[in-house]
Amino acid sequence: KGGEACALISEETESYVDLNNEGKYVIAIDPLDGSSNIDVNVSIGTIFSIYRRLSPVGKPIQPEDILQKGSQQVAAGYILYGSSTMLVYTTGHGVNGFTYESTLGEYFLSHADLKMPDDGKIYSINEGQSLSFAPGVTRYINDCKEKGFTARYIGSLVADFHRNMLKGGIYIYPATAKDKSGKLRLMYECNALAFIAEQAGGLATDGKTRIMDIVPTTLHQRVPFYVGSKKMVEKAGDCLA
Repeated sequence: KGGEACALISEETESYVDLNNEGKYVIAIDPLDGSSNIDVNVSIGTIFSIYRRLSPVGKPIQPEDILQKGSQQVAAGYILYGSSTMLVYTTGHGVNGFTYESTLGEYFLSHADLKMPDDGKIYSINEGQSLSFAPGVTRYINDCKEKGFTARYIGSLVADFHRNMLKGGIYIYPATAKDKSGKLRLMYECNALAFIAEQAGGLATDGKTRIMDIVPTTLHQRVPFYVGSKKMVEKAGDCLA
């Protein structure tokens, strides 16, 4: 409503929304990540990315304004609605976390210059689908088990990512027999979290390629997603090779 955003793309809309103004930014958003967990009181969140408009101001929004690589993000973040409400975001100069103080209606800096541990002992994956995992994914999960790692899977991407960023770990949503291109959306889930992960010292790939180097071809494009502590993501990539 402030006029800064000229277009909006969302998991909840089939196409992009041209806001018909002279704004300079395109917003990509997953309004309610983990929405299936609402009725059981599990943490959910909002994920967002911000891109600069590429076409001249005053003309209709063009496809090149919308389908941008993650490396072209100018900011990204998420809001986590859990035991406390947190805003975590980056503008490309590190990651900061703010906790909402409900009595004042303000967000206060609570986690300055967040750094993801270089390695970890937590793996987050839906093992209920393990029979349809590629052999490389199975090898990596077995390696985690042999090392005595801890399995933690909430089912809300933001919550799983946030825990692993603070404690060290990896989140995996691989390609499966049912979802051959993965399930998570590149534009308004993976790119944002990849940007945050890298700014915190972590890594995000589709198993082979850096997430933020993938050129999107469709608005709701899906990709496999491996994100978290750098050494864990690299090890997963080695198992997939």
